[in-house]
Amino acid sequence: MTQQDISAQDPRPKNYVGSALLFIGIFSTATIIGILLILGMLTTFKIRWKLGHAWCAVIRWMTRVFCGLTYEVEGLENIDPQQTAIIFSNHQSAWETLALRYILPPHSVVIKRELLYLPIWGWSLLTLKSIVINRKNQRAALRSLLEQGAKYLNEGLWVLIFPEGTRAGAREVLKFNIGGAMLAHKTGFPIIPVAHNAGDFWPRYSFLKYPGVIKLKIGPAIETKGRKAGDINAEAEAWINQAMKEMDD
Repeated sequence: MTQQDISAQDPRPKNYVGSALLFIGIFSTATIIGILLILGMLTTFKIRWKLGHAWCAVIRWMTRVFCGLTYEVEGLENIDPQQTAIIFSNHQSAWETLALRYILPPHSVVIKRELLYLPIWGWSLLTLKSIVINRKNQRAALRSLLEQGAKYLNEGLWVLIFPEGTRAGAREVLKFNIGGAMLAHKTGFPIIPVAHNAGDFWPRYSFLKYPGVIKLKIGPAIETKGRKAGDINAEAEAWINQAMKEMDD
């Protein structure tokens, strides 16, 4: 499903004030939480996760108050905190990187190495057991994903992957990379597919945020034991594409 990013011709009123307040709120609180997370290296991961979770709750509140933007979740019953899993989500904006940390059980997120160059905030991501990959070296990136992903899954930590590898435009789903499916094939942990339309309200590369209700759908577990990575990837991609089409209806 490939359509043009609609933000350039968006007829909705421009919410400059609310978007500016949200930007200031995120930037200032991220600095504070980043310092706390770095200092939290002297404590446990559980405490650091709770700090990150609380920060995402604050951002959730600011997004609603400043921008009139909320969300609704369908399929939350498919999340079983007692069954460790791999999450596959489409990627359209910064919204899902924050919201999923609030909605899902404790998890590790696959991030690009460049994020670590950001002072304080980028460094703090390491305290949350992020899986850092170098996208310029695909072989090394895959090795990091498989090794660290398997380690965290076996520790009982979920793993969140954006298999498109980069942010797509609104109402667009890019071809999935195979790495996440290879991790599922190797470890046998199930995949939970997630689809959302955050790009309609929080467009990629855009300062402006628009009021509305983001739809987020969580699908049933996709079994991976004894299956080929290509088949696993195709099923997850097909589910997310279908869920996105249903959101447009």
